[in-house]
Amino acid sequence: MANLNNLLLFTLTFQLLFSLHVSSESSHTTGDASQFPKKFLELAKTPEVFDWMVRIRRKIHENPELGYQEFETSKLIRSELDIIGVKYRHPVAVTGVIGYIGTGEPPFVALRADMDALTMQEGVEWEHKSKVAGKMHACGHDGHVAMLLGAAKLLQQHRHVLQGTVVLIFQPAEEGLGGAKKMIEEGALKHVEAIFGIHFTNRVPLGKAASRPGSMLAGSAFFEAVITGKGGHAAIPQHTVDPVIAASSVVLSLQHLVSRETDPLDSKVVTVSKVNGGDAFNVIPDSVTIGGTLRAFTSFSQLEQRVKEVITNQATVHRCNASVNLRPNGKEPLPPTVNDVGLYKQFKNMVGDLLGEESFVEASPIMGGEDFSYFAEAIPGHFAFLGMQDETKSYASAHSSLYRVNEDALPYGAAVHASMAVQYLKDPIHQKAFMTNFEVTQRQVFH
Repeated sequence: MANLNNLLLFTLTFQLLFSLHVSSESSHTTGDASQFPKKFLELAKTPEVFDWMVRIRRKIHENPELGYQEFETSKLIRSELDIIGVKYRHPVAVTGVIGYIGTGEPPFVALRADMDALTMQEGVEWEHKSKVAGKMHACGHDGHVAMLLGAAKLLQQHRHVLQGTVVLIFQPAEEGLGGAKKMIEEGALKHVEAIFGIHFTNRVPLGKAASRPGSMLAGSAFFEAVITGKGGHAAIPQHTVDPVIAASSVVLSLQHLVSRETDPLDSKVVTVSKVNGGDAFNVIPDSVTIGGTLRAFTSFSQLEQRVKEVITNQATVHRCNASVNLRPNGKEPLPPTVNDVGLYKQFKNMVGDLLGEESFVEASPIMGGEDFSYFAEAIPGHFAFLGMQDETKSYASAHSSLYRVNEDALPYGAAVHASMAVQYLKDPIHQKAFMTNFEVTQRQVFH
């Protein structure tokens, strides 16, 4: 009996000591997690990380690839993840890569970078200019990839303090081809509770970040129309049905959709940006093709319907026919990018802690579109702008042939990404109740 009592006493004592040990370790880990974000910027600025990000960014810049064609970019990303020791899934949406860092268990938070280039000829003469004629990274996606890889390196080095799983989304085809939507369809957001994205801007100073709650970026849609008449000699217009006159009337009438049919407090844009017709000075063409874009923070359905009506009816007035395509080249409308209020507050607090309260800029809504909106529509999301403007240099706006990335911004982006992931895992404000049959095989990630 005495031996049994001693055994019970020993067992209870061991369980108590073990419980205290685990509690102490848990407290220590949580404390580390709260401190590491403050060190991320310092680490990102070290030559080991900064020079590495610069090399990656320049290599991608020299070899731009269009949407769903980012094969070499994807290969480079996977090679770097292999070196860092980060597991990933590939291919997703043709060329996309999804990396995983942490416990492999909830909560899951995602960080996203886009990879594709634009069909533009680079106008900047420098050592690492695009080597591919007619293609250029003119929206900073090369830098976005480098920053997310930088964040991956920082997070992997401190994976022992992560209280969940960070999902790294390297997304193809942001520029009008719905890459985000395709990634979602192929399971990129499986188990993910919240997602964050950042984008360079020349409108905010270096070392600062800008965001806002609610509507951040407008939704966007496109249209193209062929207005057909009857061509002929320009000296005898009475024998023609002039599609140029009809197209001119259409362009002017479309502007009334905003000025006379839209609430002034509900921002919308209708822009005709393409007019093609004829190639001779003395010939009236048989047809004219026009195209453009729509922008809005609310639904497009009514605006698209009115665009179609105006084009077809104005063509009829001028004895022409018109065919209207609201999905030219397969371009799907983008929903508006709406920032989750809770995530916005977390992001603002994180920037204040990491860079100082004065480094957070309250952004105004922007009529530009971003397919990050698909992610933020599917789950709570937050999109922010990272400043790169320098008083001593001038940086052109995105989609300009003179666009450049201020590489001094790369450490800030890596640190912001990593810090936001750690912050969310500490306080997962959108943690979902997972199914009780959440299997180990579902939680694991594979190379």
